Amino acid sequence: NAMSKVLVIEDSVTQREMISNLLRGSGLTVIEASDGVEALEKIQGNLPDLVVLDIVMPRMNGYEVCRRLKADPKTQHVPVVMCSSKGEEFDRYWGMKQGADAYVAKPFQPTELVGTVKQMLRG
Repeated sequence: NAMSKVLVIEDSVTQREMISNLLRGSGLTVIEASDGVEALEKIQGNLPDLVVLDIVMPRMNGYEVCRRLKADPKTQHVPVVMCSSKGEEFDRYWGMKQGADAYVAKPFQPTELVGTVKQMLRG
């Protein structure tokens, strides 16, 4: 599907714009949310094909968002790509424990993120 919809959840405007532009540039439709609470509201009316999720955010962190997505029958099949500057093994492990489908450590290469997203959408 050429026009897959990706929801980018990232509280840093710079990071969010960078990720969104990357994904749009590779032919995807992007919806943006600045934190988990906003994201969960947006998802209700607009189911994405994939979620790119930052871990460290105000109001609700990425782990919590991921848990909620995976606990809801409506969204549990939506792949979640977690990305965080906390590139430690434990964060990756914990992210996967919450149900994340992939983990990309920041700073990432654009090709790495886009490649991961595309691979998940094909999955």
